[in-house]
Amino acid sequence: MDTRLLEVLACPACKGPLQHAREAGLLICRAERLCYPIRDGIPVLLEEEARQINADDPLLAR
Repeated sequence: MDTRLLEVLACPACKGPLQHAREAGLLICRAERLCYPIRDGIPVLLEEEARQINADDPLLAR
């Protein structure tokens, strides 16, 4: 994923920054504890496609 694109993307729920979990193919919002999938190189930033992350999930530790 292009670094410049990552700089302008924001969480649709809180408008906060997203972290790229490259090996998992996800964009993560730490504030809302949500992860958004990246399909075929395209981020799917729809709240209904997001998955809730548990507080102890290793994805939040990165």
